[in-house]
Parts: sequence; structure tokens; C-alpha cells
Amino acid sequence: MKNNVVRWLRVSYWVGAVVDFVAGVMMLIPSLFQFMNQPVDFHPMADFRYAMGMGAPLMFGWTVLLLWADRKPLERKDILPITLVVVVGEIVTQVWGIKVGFVPLDALIPSFVMQAIIFSLFTFSYFNAKRKEISKV
Repeated sequence: MKNNVVRWLRVSYWVGAVVDFVAGVMMLIPSLFQFMNQPVDFHPMADFRYAMGMGAPLMFGWTVLLLWADRKPLERKDILPITLVVVVGEIVTQVWGIKVGFVPLDALIPSFVMQAIIFSLFTFSYFNAKRKEISKV
């Protein structure tokens, strides 16, 4: 049972780390951002590059945080619900981007599917670990 709980936590940490790393790279390479998001009339200027440059280190830092959590998966399981705040923030931002016409909905459907999978995976892994913790008491 414990191995199964740890396995799900580790899968969650690694999936999150890979996704965050790719997001950080996408933030630093405007052409990759454009390919993935298909923004309308996209001409990245200094303001875009500055904002993305501010955000990319946070994505790389979160990558490291998730890999750190993997070192002690049960003890650091609380990283997962905190990470869900980041996921929800991304969803809210993407919905806003669609609403203001910056990005088309079609381009973000894969992202929304991935976020739903991550949300489900993290929620399952966290509560699975909490259930194990409670059953130990």
C-alpha cells in the first residue's frame, strides 16, 4: 500500500516538474509560446519579454520545488495542493486571454485537457496519501 501511495506522489511530482519546465522554456522563447498558444496578431515587444522573463524563473523554481518534494514524497505531499493554486491561476489567465481575444479557444483546448489531468492526478495523489496518513493513526 505504501509503495502505491509513494508511486502516485512521485508521478505527480515528476509530471508537474516536466510541465513547469516546458512552460518556463516556452516563456523564454516567444516563437515557442506563439506555436503553443497561437495568439492573435502577436508581436512580442519588450513588455511581453519582460513579463515572461519575470515569470520563467518562477516556473523553473517550481520545477525544482517539485523535484525536491520527490526526495521525501510522503512528508512533502502538501506541495500538491499548493501547486494546484498555480494550475488554477493558469486556467484563470487563459480564460481571460480567450475573453479579451488574445488567444483562440481552440489553441488552448490541449492545455485545458492537460490541466484537468494534472488537477485530477494531484488531487488523487494528495488525498490518497492523506488517507494513508489517517489510517496510520
